[in-house]
Amino acid sequence: MDTGSFKYGVVISKAPIMQQGLGSIMERYFPDYEMTHCSALEELTLLQLRRANLVIADMSIDMQQPQSVCEHYYKLMSQYKEIHWVFIVPRSLYTLAVQLLLRPESTILSNVESLDGIINAIRAGSQNAENISHTLLSPDFTHFDVDENKSQILTLSERKVLRLIGKGWGINQVAMLLKKSNKTVSAQKNSAMRRLSLRSNAEMYAWINSSQGMRELNLSSAYGEQAEWKKVTPNDMLLSSKIAL
Repeated sequence: MDTGSFKYGVVISKAPIMQQGLGSIMERYFPDYEMTHCSALEELTLLQLRRANLVIADMSIDMQQPQSVCEHYYKLMSQYKEIHWVFIVPRSLYTLAVQLLLRPESTILSNVESLDGIINAIRAGSQNAENISHTLLSPDFTHFDVDENKSQILTLSERKVLRLIGKGWGINQVAMLLKKSNKTVSAQKNSAMRRLSLRSNAEMYAWINSSQGMRELNLSSAYGEQAEWKKVTPNDMLLSSKIAL
């Protein structure tokens, strides 16, 4: 592990919106971290593991073999005990996560974790962290999936804005694509968040990434649209990573 003055972290997520959301949180609240990201566990390299102080693994996207993935993480944690492992899991993986991912050096968060919950878990580190978030243990944890009426009150314009944000676009890019002003797009995003009773962008990311959000915004195949991502310039990606937190 690198013992320099800065720290090194890796975000593992199939969803671009989660990569960018978590990256923005790290950039704003933990500027001493150098962050990289992977789309899948298989992309994680030995060099990254040797350097890493922190690994944030998003497991909220449906996985074909969740037990196999959890077992792989279990083996890695056994080898790299100095890394703080933060796992973001849906309620459906709670039992499996407790069985295989709960260790002294790990923290398990819910996929609807509040911004404060994410920040506090990372700040506490592996030595002082609460290993399972209170959100994950809360009986109303599933409110994103069970409240079907919330999505029905979104306007067509609000759905378009959230869908594009869910595909990784920043406010500036959405405004250009829809031929609207940044102010109008921001207002529509904020209006959608109020309708959905979402209090922060972290909760917005979680709703977009939930099964209900992906269904309502027709995002089930969005993560495979690689051609669209290749059209984005590096500067645009920087703008995209700064969706207001």
